[in-house]
Amino acid sequence: MTLSWFQIVRLGLVQMALGAIVVLTTSTLNRLMVVELALPAVLPGALVALHYGIQMTRPHWGFASDAGGHRTHWIIGGMVALALGALLAAFGVLLLEGSFALGMAVSILAYALIGLGVGASGTSLLALLATTTAPHRRAAAATITWLMMIFGIAVTASVVGAMLDPYTPALLIRIVAIVVSAATLLTCLAVWRIERGLIAVSEPDPTPFREGLAEVWSERRARNFTLFVFLSMTAYFMQELILEPYAGLVFAFTPGESTSLSGAQNGGVFIGMLTVGIMATGFKIGALRNWVMAGCLGSAAALAVITLLGPLGPGAPLMPAVVGLGFFNGMFAVAAIGSMMALAGQGRERREGTRMGLWGAAQAIAAGFGGLLGAAMVDLMRLSFSDTQAFGAVFIFEAFLFIAATLMAAKIMERPVTSAHMVPGE
Repeated sequence: MTLSWFQIVRLGLVQMALGAIVVLTTSTLNRLMVVELALPAVLPGALVALHYGIQMTRPHWGFASDAGGHRTHWIIGGMVALALGALLAAFGVLLLEGSFALGMAVSILAYALIGLGVGASGTSLLALLATTTAPHRRAAAATITWLMMIFGIAVTASVVGAMLDPYTPALLIRIVAIVVSAATLLTCLAVWRIERGLIAVSEPDPTPFREGLAEVWSERRARNFTLFVFLSMTAYFMQELILEPYAGLVFAFTPGESTSLSGAQNGGVFIGMLTVGIMATGFKIGALRNWVMAGCLGSAAALAVITLLGPLGPGAPLMPAVVGLGFFNGMFAVAAIGSMMALAGQGRERREGTRMGLWGAAQAIAAGFGGLLGAAMVDLMRLSFSDTQAFGAVFIFEAFLFIAATLMAAKIMERPVTSAHMVPGE
């Protein structure tokens, strides 16, 4: 038995709920700390980095859902932990006004809980999708679930932003409580009885976690794909913290214009994801491997164009180039997620969640590392070179990472995947 289209959309609602809660912590609470409380931007940045770091536990949650055979329980449990963490993070913001030490202690606990919740719920959800989605539907399933997550992020950010004006602490707690309660309820309804009838109930797996993780790491394709995810996602996130400053310093964009630039880039990501879903599933055009490679090469080309526009300065067509970057980023990302779903089921049985957790951990580490690496490289380059040259050098380095990721994808995804290709030590 495999998921129907309706069931895939239902599981997409869980991704939408995840995005809706996480954006409260990375956007709304971030802004309140920096603007309303006048705290250094490094504090919310460090808290967000903590939530990424905690997601190194993803392999553990994936293994636990493999061993127990009830992924639905882990999806709901993780969402409850995420909801409690977000609510606690909102209280932390309020406590910071009266006591910095107490507020930070609560915030650290809250963001750790957020990382655990995202890891447990998100990994188990992807493992469930990987094991129950028909192969010819995987590209579309990845597209649907990620577009729904982006939709959840966009709607929540805009609606909460409108409702928070004028800001009061009581209003913040009320809005966060409504969002997390609605997201938890939606998750429970979305996964209700989906797993039943699709996956046969099996006996609990007595294998210890470290042994199970070692089994997966011994699989050559799983190991190589982990390295590919880290490399490509480092490239993907390197421009996250430097693109808007580049637009402001080199092209004289106003804060409003640079914010619109970021929105346009996300619009490109949306279209890129939609393109892969329609072409790969609807029209059966191109294997996921080819879409991954095209997305990586296109991203490298777009970064080269963005670099070449630098010397032209204000008035150069930066917006179309950034939309192009978003388009190819989206194409690569959704094809890579579809490939994860295909590869997760290859190799030893009952290790799908562990593989998804391993790749999710690599992605989370790359997200934090890539953004930090890009910002640090720009700061160092600006000490010796002009803004145009400094940013351009970093974008070119990022383009080379995408080219390296393309070559790696060609190597590790070149043959049809069979169980024989993932025996230990191969």
